[in-house]
Amino acid sequence: MSGDEAVATVVLLGTLDTKRAAYDFFRRRIEAAGCEVTVVDAGVMSGSETGADVTADEVARAAGTDRSVLASAGDRGRAVEAMTRGAVDVVGRLYRRGAFDAIAGLGGSGGTALISAAMRALPRGVPKLIVSTKASGDTRPYVGTSDIVMVNSVVDIDGMNSISERILSNAAAAVAGMARAATGFRALGPRRPRIGATMSGVTTPCVTVARDLLESRGYEVLVFAATGPGGQTMEDLMRDRVISAVLDVTTTALADELMGSPLATPPDRLETAGALGLPQVVSLGALDMVHFGPVETVPHRFRDRTLYKHNAAVTLMRTSPSECAELGRRIARKLNPARGPVTVFIPLRGVSMIDVEGGPFYDPVADAALFDQLKAGLTPDIEVVECDTTINDPAFARAMADRLDTYCRAWLPARPREGTP
Repeated sequence: MSGDEAVATVVLLGTLDTKRAAYDFFRRRIEAAGCEVTVVDAGVMSGSETGADVTADEVARAAGTDRSVLASAGDRGRAVEAMTRGAVDVVGRLYRRGAFDAIAGLGGSGGTALISAAMRALPRGVPKLIVSTKASGDTRPYVGTSDIVMVNSVVDIDGMNSISERILSNAAAAVAGMARAATGFRALGPRRPRIGATMSGVTTPCVTVARDLLESRGYEVLVFAATGPGGQTMEDLMRDRVISAVLDVTTTALADELMGSPLATPPDRLETAGALGLPQVVSLGALDMVHFGPVETVPHRFRDRTLYKHNAAVTLMRTSPSECAELGRRIARKLNPARGPVTVFIPLRGVSMIDVEGGPFYDPVADAALFDQLKAGLTPDIEVVECDTTINDPAFARAMADRLDTYCRAWLPARPREGTP
């Protein structure tokens, strides 16, 4: 749908065997907002009477099966799994043909799982919206690290009523607006090389200086929160070839994973860039701390530790010398197999804004344990740069950025063209 005069198209994906009235209303509202609509029916019990542009039989065939066989077997779990595979395939083929600008759907738990699977398989940046009964709870199983927008349906998606009409009308206007805005993106030229950077509140000055320097040299820097899903999202974008190099300033998620923080990321954090051969410059930002929620949520076994109230929602716990030593060993194990260039920068005077002389987490013994075990565990081919500064010293930030720039200038021209985000 490229071009100034193009009409945006929205794909509606869902199970019309149980949600047809809502989908009919949703379709009309999107069309009234100026978009064309393509309906993909993934309902196991659907027949041809739903009027879908891509029928449930076609979706089942895309999964290598027969819808009527799935329906008669009476195994709902197996049927939904098959229709999900088919929906992912059908939507992916439509996208590769340039057949739509946005995708939307309506669902309860099963429908949301099916629709979101197809959405997560699409590149980030393609508008994605689900009106769901699950939107007011834990949405991570559906959204993952993608850019899906979830709208709370308020009432169940079962027929239509005055509340659902307003919710679906709002959602239709939203997805239509996103689709129209997206029509111009297909015509964009090549992007600047993209660098992923990790940051937390206690390493913000470092990342800000490094980002500004790299952007002045022609890079696009994508900054990710170092806690929670941020690091995982960055690594997913590496796998999607959206990110070409890494400025991993803030590796605090490893401390969260070690100590069982609720903000821990998967155990393979800090391994993707190396496996893909991407250039990476790594530091030890915020490894002096583990992140918990409000102070009353800190596990009882840690109540006698050094705690710091970062804000009303976040309590920090100082890592001990033994924990820091283990973190140093883990980082070395993760970086040693790297297939691309790696430099580790060590800020000898503190790894965070509060791990400085006079600060609440200042602990030279713990920091030394981290540094010593890291250096002892790294292979000789990984460069280590020790700086007699804190991590937030501008000189430290510029040194990291300079080294990554050197790697990128030597390495990026030989890489294949990046994917589209």
